[in-house]
Amino acid sequence: MKRDIEQLVTQLTLTEKATLCTGANAWQTVAVERLGIPAITVSDGPHGVRRVTEMMSNESHPATCFPTASALAASWDVELLQQLGHALAEECLALDVDILLGPGNNMKRSPLCGRNFEYFSEDPFLSGELAASYIQAVQSLGVGTSLKHFAANNQEFQRFVIDAQIDERALREIYLAGFERAVKQAQPWTVMCAYNRVNGDYCSEHARLLNSILKEEWGFEGFVVSDWGAVHDRVAALAGGLDLEMPGPRPERVQRVIKAAQAGELDEQVLDEAVKRLLHVIFQAVETPKDAQGFDVAAHHQLARKIAGESLVLLKNEGGLLPLQAGQKLALIGSAAREAHFQGGGSSHIHPTRVDSPYDEIAALAGEVELLFAPGYQAEPGRDQALIDEAVSCAQEAEVALLYIALPSYIESEGYDRQNMRLTAQQEALIQAVAAVQPQTVVILNNGSAIEMLEWIDLVPAVLEAWMMGQAGGGAIADVLFGRVNPSGKLAETFPLRLADTPAYLNFPGENGVVRYGEGLFIGYRYYDARQQEVLFPFGHGLSYTTFAYSQLRVSAEKFNAPDGLQISVDVTNTGDVAGKEIVQLYVHDQESRLVRPEKELKGFAKVTLAPGETQTVTLELDTRAFAYYDPAYQQWITESGAFDILIGRSSADICLQATVQLESTQQLPCILTRESTIHEWLADPRGEQLLQPLLQQVIAQAGTEFMRFAGDMPLEPVMAWYSKNLPDTPEQIITQLLAELAKRQ
Repeated sequence: MKRDIEQLVTQLTLTEKATLCTGANAWQTVAVERLGIPAITVSDGPHGVRRVTEMMSNESHPATCFPTASALAASWDVELLQQLGHALAEECLALDVDILLGPGNNMKRSPLCGRNFEYFSEDPFLSGELAASYIQAVQSLGVGTSLKHFAANNQEFQRFVIDAQIDERALREIYLAGFERAVKQAQPWTVMCAYNRVNGDYCSEHARLLNSILKEEWGFEGFVVSDWGAVHDRVAALAGGLDLEMPGPRPERVQRVIKAAQAGELDEQVLDEAVKRLLHVIFQAVETPKDAQGFDVAAHHQLARKIAGESLVLLKNEGGLLPLQAGQKLALIGSAAREAHFQGGGSSHIHPTRVDSPYDEIAALAGEVELLFAPGYQAEPGRDQALIDEAVSCAQEAEVALLYIALPSYIESEGYDRQNMRLTAQQEALIQAVAAVQPQTVVILNNGSAIEMLEWIDLVPAVLEAWMMGQAGGGAIADVLFGRVNPSGKLAETFPLRLADTPAYLNFPGENGVVRYGEGLFIGYRYYDARQQEVLFPFGHGLSYTTFAYSQLRVSAEKFNAPDGLQISVDVTNTGDVAGKEIVQLYVHDQESRLVRPEKELKGFAKVTLAPGETQTVTLELDTRAFAYYDPAYQQWITESGAFDILIGRSSADICLQATVQLESTQQLPCILTRESTIHEWLADPRGEQLLQPLLQQVIAQAGTEFMRFAGDMPLEPVMAWYSKNLPDTPEQIITQLLAELAKRQ
């Protein structure tokens, strides 16, 4: 439906424009029938379509519940996320949904965040790449997405009001970088603002985030929608770049906008801009016809099983306990073996088309053998020794015990954060008791983020991280346990030894309405690298039933100009006996920089499928941004000339190949020297150094060679005042002349 939006806006009344900028109800926009403007429908996601049966109902139509984002990220597979995106779009079309509210792209700052299961990673590059793939795939079929929650929604504690205090470098390099990558690569139809404040301003009113950065700097073309109930002042939100408030109706808010425009408090052009963005997406959405014939339920269930299988991470497998062999006598222990724990609580909760029972799926592959079962624990809190005793007896009768351990929803969900990183006391005691009598024990975990394992990890030979695995996850677990699928997932977040080791430990979740991001840039593996701190399982870790060898690291140039980028190639060989998939991880280390940088940062990855004995060459591209950091002094991304190490690893802690390249920066930076700049800062700027050196030599002649150690971090003026003998002018005059000459050389 091609419409002249500019002309259409001139035909709208002020009341109609104000009304369009607030939802008609919980899930639809406002229609303006006299001008042929239709309503469109949005629906919760992101790992399934939660299309409500009635506008104000909590009941939803059946849809495929795919694995949650924490599982998807462990696949490290952009092509797999494209398949997911296509399936989600097909279900949206079948269920008459125009925009799916997802993906979630917030950083995993702390493992305690209750909503971590909806987020991809602790690393913005990985998260941004996966989000972009998801968005492109959904939108390729004419269904919109809503990238969320912009920005710094990293906890549930006081999420409606908490003020996230973040320094500029951490904001740009960690908490905005994933959003930036997704916006620039994929152009989501909408971006959803977060509830919280960032550095004092609510995200719904944050003109710098929504207007200056998102729309102007990044070139975002769609509209910004509020998280449901995130708007505090509708006029301030419009001025700040918030185009659509949800849910509606909010007649008092509409009247406030009308009065503000009439009184000149709100520039009507701001309202017009919001309406244009809305209309552009609305007409784009209705171009795609909806299909009431439904979707292929069985095919999507099989896809959910495939995705879950690619996302499972084999954390530990001592003695080659896995894969299992058909005919082994198995004890399935844990209530999650019967009742699959496959998704999280809150707005993303999907009404699944079907749910595979882990027990039934094991039975289908185990062969002609009796399966033993004991619940082991209950979903409700509390300690029950009788359940543990029953499980121990069950395990003693079997050859292998499979412990299905699901973190209960009362601990991990949207709406509240976890209080610790541990399993329940009952679950830990259960693992310890079973492992004491059955040395062949496999722990299968269902959870949304990292957990502590120190109380039991050394007691069991095998651990499989199955995440919140979606409705077909029970089958995917069976596939991996019996070797029908070779596990290839790798962690998209670090599993630390204990909560006290985590970067945000001293600053999470904040107090008096403020949370300080005191760890700055150093979240996840960046922090553990800097501290040289041992972890339980590092970022990027994951085992396979085969082995891989890396060789022949090549770089396209040993010296290169930053704008030209760099091409990296490495050979990967399957040195084992079965086919498998390996995730190649590329990290970059800056050997020397003006500002502190992490030890290394992920800047590329690829997943490769290899038959036994097969070798493939993996090639990765590094652009200028791979070598840059954000400098608040210049208010931009900068690259510095110098040596960079190219690191190829199986994980962030297992670097197997390395090369060093020399980058030549061609970037021309503005001079930012002032009267308050230190001598070292003057000397760090090529123009400042050229002007200051002759004068500095005179001072050093008076002060001696130790002068710079003493005065290098002092501003010029007091230094010149102390050593003014034989100087041609007063310190004030000298600095004025230096700054004037600098201005000429800009």
